[in-house]
Amino acid sequence: MSLKILIFVCGEGLGHTGRCLAAGRELSSAGHEVTYGAYGYSAKFLAEHGMNVKEIPPEIRLVGEKGSLNLGKSIKESIKLGQVPGLFNVQSLVDEEKPAVILSDSYYLGTIAALRRKIPVALMVNQSNMEIFFQENYLFQGLGIIAKEFYNGIFKRVDRTIIPDYPQPNTICALNLNFEDESTSKVEYTGPLPARSYEDVIAQDLPRPHVLSLIGGFGYRAPIFRRIIEAASMDSTINYTLLSGPGLDREELPPLPDNAELLPFIPDQFPYLKSCDLAIAPGGHTTMMEALAYGVPMLSFPDRGHSEQQNNAAGLEAKGCGKQMDYKASASEILEAVREAVNGKYRDKTEQMKKSSSEINGPEKLRKILEEMAYQRL
Repeated sequence: MSLKILIFVCGEGLGHTGRCLAAGRELSSAGHEVTYGAYGYSAKFLAEHGMNVKEIPPEIRLVGEKGSLNLGKSIKESIKLGQVPGLFNVQSLVDEEKPAVILSDSYYLGTIAALRRKIPVALMVNQSNMEIFFQENYLFQGLGIIAKEFYNGIFKRVDRTIIPDYPQPNTICALNLNFEDESTSKVEYTGPLPARSYEDVIAQDLPRPHVLSLIGGFGYRAPIFRRIIEAASMDSTINYTLLSGPGLDREELPPLPDNAELLPFIPDQFPYLKSCDLAIAPGGHTTMMEALAYGVPMLSFPDRGHSEQQNNAAGLEAKGCGKQMDYKASASEILEAVREAVNGKYRDKTEQMKKSSSEINGPEKLRKILEEMAYQRL
């Protein structure tokens, strides 16, 4: 039976968007009618990939500077957005679409709208202990307590809580998860949700060994980017593809060695991911899941003050799938870590993770969960 399914996407970073694209593609291929609620670049990205997208208001706004999350500014900017009108707008979209089931990726207005209309809803998150964002600043600890009460109440009321990560004991984001006893029975681990499956991707023809850098060259990440270039120049036997972003001024960079290629934009990163031996990236959860689904280890440079990314990187290292790196790492330290990775230090474990991802088939598992939720209410 074909179902109408509404997917709400938190647009703060493309990680949520990528995994929701995977979910939507799987649902559409099964004959279901999928509509997205999204905003900003997330909405544009989904529309460019042929998805039916309706504009929704942003729920939060993250503000950072010099490689750190600025909690005070983030709270002020989020308050400015005005959530009461936003809830009515989202509620109107729900009433207009009349979905059989809703998937909300870290977008709480959509979750609340579903609960108000008694529509089956799955909330997808890779962090359930968001109060840790507030702990480092005593001025906001009270807000942390309020936030914890709010989202714990949500976890108790939703039909399912989806964790797009490996089941225990291989959960990379485990340090970011903490559910109350009443909520644990609703938690489902789907495994990674890469927007393109490993089997469907044709590998890019790249010289090996090969490192794919997703750090970019802007703002607070620019010094790391330069040190990666310096590390590349110190060993010509290791090849690099450096993704910088379209606006980077190459004259501001050190000379590029012959074993490194600088690309301002890759419309599809998966062929490169399939052909590389190592990825270098920040601490985003979705990027880690995509890399591991392809059997690729990672050097992770999590943003300072961003506890979720820090925990992701720590989990990556603890599971033997890569290494957590510091912003102060020298070119020599980066090269040492690169050599360890391309020489196979993490290969056995990441191959296990790739096999596990294929066996679990995250998009298919998520589809079956949503179908079950909807059919139980029909």
